[in-house]
Amino acid sequence: MITNHEIQQFEREGVVAIRQILSAQEIESLKTAVASIEDNPGPLSIPQSREERSKGFVEDFRRWQDQKPIETIARNSSLPQVASLLTKSSTIRFHHDHILVRSKGNQQRTPWHQDQPYYDLNGTQTVSFWIPLESVPVEECMEVVAGTHTGSWMMPRTFVDKEARWFPEGTLQEVPDIDNDRDSFSVRSWALEPGDAICFSFLSLHAAPGSRKGRRTVSLRYVGDNVRRAQRSWKTSPPFPELEDPVTGLQDGEELNHPLFPVVWP
Repeated sequence: MITNHEIQQFEREGVVAIRQILSAQEIESLKTAVASIEDNPGPLSIPQSREERSKGFVEDFRRWQDQKPIETIARNSSLPQVASLLTKSSTIRFHHDHILVRSKGNQQRTPWHQDQPYYDLNGTQTVSFWIPLESVPVEECMEVVAGTHTGSWMMPRTFVDKEARWFPEGTLQEVPDIDNDRDSFSVRSWALEPGDAICFSFLSLHAAPGSRKGRRTVSLRYVGDNVRRAQRSWKTSPPFPELEDPVTGLQDGEELNHPLFPVVWP
């Protein structure tokens, strides 16, 4: 299922592709969940209107609590153990799910970014599993810049308007212009089949191209022992307003000991 070479590659590059990490049955169950999500958008779905959703790019977050297949795979598949091996963390918590649906012919590119600056987290023991539900040719696969998981945090911006809606302007390094200087970067991508996954750190720079035939992807994200809450004065993406509750929430610097983030390994 996973080799020492793959573990070492993840430690060195912050990204690795693992083949057949999920079974055909597990992929089919995720397809069922994604079809349900397409018909029944959640409160964090982008966009919300049916008209905008019909234009061909939909994402939704935090659906594991109402979509049983997502919860079952997040908790009970091979992913939690693999997350422990990749991050070298003795304990693994599930953090959240992210559903992305790109319709046939949609060429909207997801720009280069890191995930962690959009979150309310500090810590390095993190891993996201990017799981396509159909075959993905290499030219339409997500791309990840190797080695960026150990570098600086880079400015998170809105994907369309490029607004610095999270950290104030000038406080973080800007994302480099990778597409116009690709030879200067070690960009990784793979042709993937259902059951394969790209595993990458929350700090790894990544982007995704458009798709001729459409693409449905489930991302499941996990955190380890050294991850702590970083309280933000702004709305994170995805938001976790429950954590602001003075009684049942989490304070800045606390471990993620909360029902929203269940321990899934061991």
